[in-house]
Amino acid sequence: MKSIELNIQDAVYFAEKQYVSNKDKAVEAMTKLEDGTGEGSDFLGWLHLPSETPESLLDKIEKTAARLKEKCDYVVCVGIGGSYLGARAVISALSDNFADFYGPSSKSLKVLFAGQNISEEYTAELENLLTDKRFGIIVISKSGTTTEPAIAFRILKELLEKQVGKETAKDLIVAVTDEKKGALRTLATQEGYETYVIPDNVGGRFSVLTPVGLLPIACAGFDVKKLIAGAAEMENTTRHPSEENPCEIYARLRNALYEAGKKIEILVNYNPKLHYFAEWWKQLYGESEGKDGKGIFPASVDLTTDLHSMGQWIQEGERTIFETVLTVKKPSITRRIPEDAANLDGINYLAGKNIDEVNKMAELGTKIAHVDGGVPVIKIELDKLEENTLGQLIYFFEKACGVSGYILGVNPFNQPGVEAYKKNMFALLEKPGYEKETQAIKEKIK
Repeated sequence: MKSIELNIQDAVYFAEKQYVSNKDKAVEAMTKLEDGTGEGSDFLGWLHLPSETPESLLDKIEKTAARLKEKCDYVVCVGIGGSYLGARAVISALSDNFADFYGPSSKSLKVLFAGQNISEEYTAELENLLTDKRFGIIVISKSGTTTEPAIAFRILKELLEKQVGKETAKDLIVAVTDEKKGALRTLATQEGYETYVIPDNVGGRFSVLTPVGLLPIACAGFDVKKLIAGAAEMENTTRHPSEENPCEIYARLRNALYEAGKKIEILVNYNPKLHYFAEWWKQLYGESEGKDGKGIFPASVDLTTDLHSMGQWIQEGERTIFETVLTVKKPSITRRIPEDAANLDGINYLAGKNIDEVNKMAELGTKIAHVDGGVPVIKIELDKLEENTLGQLIYFFEKACGVSGYILGVNPFNQPGVEAYKKNMFALLEKPGYEKETQAIKEKIK
């Protein structure tokens, strides 16, 4: 069942010539992706992952989540980049807006995140929260040596073992890592942690539909089988090049807009639950396309909130932007605006309307204003926020990203530039093996 709809009518005419001319490139990119003949084809494990995920793996994930729910009130998901953003995106989209202010329940754990920064305050305050609490850890890293999650895991593991003892702690730690090699795999084998495998042919930013994302999502109480089923539906819908293929259309149009001088794409949402989905999307597209001196810059705004801060720039700033709007057709809860006899705020004309109706009119009014102001607007409408729909949306963006990268002429599955800051950081911290780099960078910063 198709639960998302793509509408390009308010964007395509801004780059109609480019859109017409890049049709063959789009078909070629789709074919390369499906045939595995493009650059980075050794990282296409995500492409048919939804349809090939065994039921037994999903059963095992649900069993692990049930065990952690029984023994813990909190679970800390330790990871960075794709090892954290996918899970956080889905959990935030499906959760009560104020879930963080409610205590743990028997149906779901409180899923916390660590290892996505190197903030001393964040780490210390997380320790304070977890002291004398029942908690477990899901540590996610292919290598086990990535600095941010390695620091967080070392500290949290020490706290957990101090509170419950080493023998009990090993049953409360789950490692999601490489199948055979790496520091975390070695530790997990030595300590006897339950483990899940990160497939070698799936890069981090494409890993949300592997145990990397599925296990934390299941711990939060959401149905990972429905999530995978939704992704499988979109996979089946988008297998072949076609004028009706939404992944091909989106990838083709955003490249046409880029050729027409629209260098920044703003992912817009009108539902605060989608904030972290935009964060996941920014990594997916930024890391996939920002290379070789090319690439659309991915940004995001939460509307209508950011209309009162970024609205002026979007309306009248440099005309190098386009918007992709995520809108949800049906809210999960309805609330009408009441009548007020005094009407001091002057909004009695809204009395009796659902709040979402006002939100939808704000969305429509904004779209008209932005299009009139020279901003192309692509619209992606979701039927509702639930697991199946999010599964479809995740796969839609992943596949469109691969197609878009090939149209752009880059390898969308590597990230060579990510290592630059790490080399400098290791040199500055005088990591063993970086002696020459340490000497060179110290000369540079004198």
